[in-house]
Amino acid sequence: MEAFLVSTGVVALGEMGDKTQLLAVVLAAMFRRPLPIVLGILVATVLNHAAAGAVGGWVAAALGPDLLRWVIGLSFLAMAGWMLVPDTIDEDEATRETARFGVFGTTVVAFFLAEMGDKTQIATVALAARYPEIVLVVIGTTLGMMLANVPAVYLGDRMANKVSMPLVHAIAAGIFGVLGVLTLLNVGQLF
Repeated sequence: MEAFLVSTGVVALGEMGDKTQLLAVVLAAMFRRPLPIVLGILVATVLNHAAAGAVGGWVAAALGPDLLRWVIGLSFLAMAGWMLVPDTIDEDEATRETARFGVFGTTVVAFFLAEMGDKTQIATVALAARYPEIVLVVIGTTLGMMLANVPAVYLGDRMANKVSMPLVHAIAAGIFGVLGVLTLLNVGQLF
């Protein structure tokens, strides 16, 4: 259950102000059809995070416990620093394939590509390497993405103007930092 809760919370916070959340706002403003956008986000996230979870599981199996602890701990600390770097998005990314794929298809393609190498994808790899319950990690990170992006689709700019993104990013960075230090110190049930 810890894997699910940590994964959900970290990704929900980490996604606030992220480029994929900005992409959700852009898609919502362009198409004004929230349901296919939300379903597209869900499909893209499940596909992307399942692949990231598989990579994390492979990393955990390939490395010994001591080396893995250092890799994960340092990865979490790097994520903490990366959380403090604001994201931007090129609005053309959301419009390239609209005519060919429709709203749902455009959302799936745009979100899947935007997530490649993104903070939340890297976090999913690290969390899947950290927790042996990979399915719970993927479900948790997917839920975290949906918790951050569904309101963005429905509320868009109104929500963004009421939330302090630097504060949210600082909280997420703090959580990653604590996870990193605890992992390096081998505190808790790491494996």
